[in-house]
Amino acid sequence: MDFDVEGDAVLVTASSSGLGNAAATALAREGADVVLNGRDADRLEEAVEALRGEAAGEVVGLEGDLTDAGDVEALVEGTVEAFGGLDHLVTSAGGPPSGPFLETTDEDWYEAFDLLVMSVVRAVRTAAPHLRADGGGTVVNVTSRSVKEAIDSLVLSNSVRMSVVGLEKTLSRELAPEVRCNAVLPGPHETSRIRDLIEQGVERGEYDSYEEGLAARGESNPLNRIGDPMELGNTVAFLCSPRAGFINGQSIVIDGGLGRANL
Repeated sequence: MDFDVEGDAVLVTASSSGLGNAAATALAREGADVVLNGRDADRLEEAVEALRGEAAGEVVGLEGDLTDAGDVEALVEGTVEAFGGLDHLVTSAGGPPSGPFLETTDEDWYEAFDLLVMSVVRAVRTAAPHLRADGGGTVVNVTSRSVKEAIDSLVLSNSVRMSVVGLEKTLSRELAPEVRCNAVLPGPHETSRIRDLIEQGVERGEYDSYEEGLAARGESNPLNRIGDPMELGNTVAFLCSPRAGFINGQSIVIDGGLGRANL
């Protein structure tokens, strides 16, 4: 399917690796001009060079810390400067620390809120006038399936990420009709973090090989596997596209059916 995003300008936060990178890759393959973002200059440069090798559009890297208000605003304005506008904003961020409630400090709570919620607030606030221009655009928030179903020892993710979905739903009405806003809620995907965990398991003797560890990770999933990051990325690209023109204010779980929530 042609997503019809060729020449569109896109900012994807936290996209030098992981699911943010998958979203950026899917959009770049479709011909969009994409800004990649990360805090580590070397990793960001590597990601930009790798994506340029397969992108049909232009790829630019912009450093920035999502917990720094000035950096977030500069990311949006830098995208507009690079491409002459902004059509799509995809927000992603690293996960907060794991741990049970009674071992989670006030500082942990504030840091998680700043990373997961305020980064989105600041990005959308700065991006909204640009997204509304020239026929409108989209916002897609990459969150987690923990919004639908609490995950043990992830109290910060379970709690704080729900604010992002509440914001997304509100924005889907306040920014409409020019801007559509949706969220994707991924379950486990084969990102670098998961690969590292499996490789550590191999080193500890829990698995005989990486393939065995990967298979074990997917045993509880109805599809008997974990996700390919590009499956998430392609969904984000679809939501940005005119092909999803009547999808607004939705939170789409991408977990292969792992979750048991009815809604």
